[in-house]
Amino acid sequence: MYLKVSRDHFLRAALEIGQSGENDTLPYDIDAGFIRDRAEEFADICYTLFQKIDGKSIDKAKGYLNELTVVAERLLAPSGANGFRITTKIHPFWNLYLNGLGLAIAEANEPNRNDRVHSYRLGGEAPAFFDRTRSWRTYKEATLKEGALQKEGSVVVQTDISSFYEHIYHHRLENVVKDLGEANSTVALQIDRILSKLAAGRSFGLPVGGQCARVLAEAMMTPIDRSLSDAGIVWHRYVDDFTLICESRQHAYEALSVLSHALADYGLSLNRTKTTTLSAKHYTDYVAAQLGEGEDASADLRELDLHFDPYSDTAQKEYEQLKELFKKIDVQFLIDLEKEKSQPDNFVVTQISRALKFQEPKVAAQLCETLLDVRNLDSFRASWSKIMRGVYSVRANGEFSDFHAQIDQLLDRVIVSAPHLLMPEANLLHFLRTIRFTRTDARGPFVRKTYDRSSSTAVRRACIDCWHHWPDRTGFNYVRNKWQNLTPDEQRIFWLAAGNFGDEGKHARQQLRGSLAQSWRLGFEPEEGPTFAASYREWVKDGA
Repeated sequence: MYLKVSRDHFLRAALEIGQSGENDTLPYDIDAGFIRDRAEEFADICYTLFQKIDGKSIDKAKGYLNELTVVAERLLAPSGANGFRITTKIHPFWNLYLNGLGLAIAEANEPNRNDRVHSYRLGGEAPAFFDRTRSWRTYKEATLKEGALQKEGSVVVQTDISSFYEHIYHHRLENVVKDLGEANSTVALQIDRILSKLAAGRSFGLPVGGQCARVLAEAMMTPIDRSLSDAGIVWHRYVDDFTLICESRQHAYEALSVLSHALADYGLSLNRTKTTTLSAKHYTDYVAAQLGEGEDASADLRELDLHFDPYSDTAQKEYEQLKELFKKIDVQFLIDLEKEKSQPDNFVVTQISRALKFQEPKVAAQLCETLLDVRNLDSFRASWSKIMRGVYSVRANGEFSDFHAQIDQLLDRVIVSAPHLLMPEANLLHFLRTIRFTRTDARGPFVRKTYDRSSSTAVRRACIDCWHHWPDRTGFNYVRNKWQNLTPDEQRIFWLAAGNFGDEGKHARQQLRGSLAQSWRLGFEPEEGPTFAASYREWVKDGA
């Protein structure tokens, strides 16, 4: 199946962004709703641009792409309890354009992928790209079903790739994508040039957090997977995690050598500190514990699928079913167990956070109190984003209104008692979204100081969004007077916020309207048809 890009790829990508957001490490941004609501227009804009580039020779296409400006921002996000990584927030249009190309690449590459690969398999119910039944859990379960595991003397190697996304070399990736398309296709070139701009000119690294990066990473791994199969190795993979099942320790050493050579051909290497060799029995027992089998009190929680789609035709029925299931689980007992551990189980804390909206209001409030207690927050810091998402879901739900004031007090304490946890931009963005429901004496100065001190466009946008939702006229006027110094992304959220400030907001829009066409240009606006700037103005006008 040859790689072929169609308008439908961009339409599907727009709808998927509307459901999932632009970046899974960051909170849902209003721009994702904009892309969803104007999906048909954006499918046209993206496909028109694609055809324009793809109709050029390779050299002319390269020159055209080099002249485009692809806006993105690098933000710090936690990785585990003590580590950090960089996540990339891409301009909503370019994020959509990349995801549309990514979906086309995924469709072309899927037939080449081995059944032993469990990560990001196509087949999800629209608008999702990926099959949710293929997960890290099913990956581990599949390894336990291998007959080779039952042979006497067999051993299992667990390993992963060192700094996987960061070390993917663009030129090698370009060649992999080229192999999927026809000789005159510019898709590989487009991916290479856009990635280079996102990486500030560096020739390596994928932007963490978006769907296209996942697709490209899997495409890069496909020939490496093939090398393992050609060598007769029994293997399974989930993203950068490998499990190799071998007849003996000698064969395990050989298998690691084969894998290391295959990775080296693409500029990648294994993480030596995370490479372990276990006996078959030790591995089986270890995975059983990982999956929560046996007497583990959290086993029922681990088993639950907490996906809930509010736009589903059976949304209310699914919601009620999940609520019934949670009545059988003592979630408070489980979170009390975790807070006593020196290293809490991040998966359990994450599941509890995701489960908050399915609890009875009083129970949800008690769980929020435990999760947001400053004595526990530091221990649970690896699950910060999931905790904030869970608290947000409770704070946004009118069914829990009797406890909103209690939750607001807990959130305000974080500002004073755990400011270090708000230093990574990703953490701060999740927190700002959670406190935007009401202004308090603690939040007013905090948001103002955050806006003034931050160099991040995404963070300043989130501050403006707080003033928008409160609504805070002082904050609104403060930003209005800075209009000429705002980035285009800040201007757009201010333009949306103006609708909450009556005649003053209306007058501000009238005065500033003339500068929008130039400020919000993407650099390739067509002579006819919809543009990004015009589409945004119409979306706001329609009552976004």
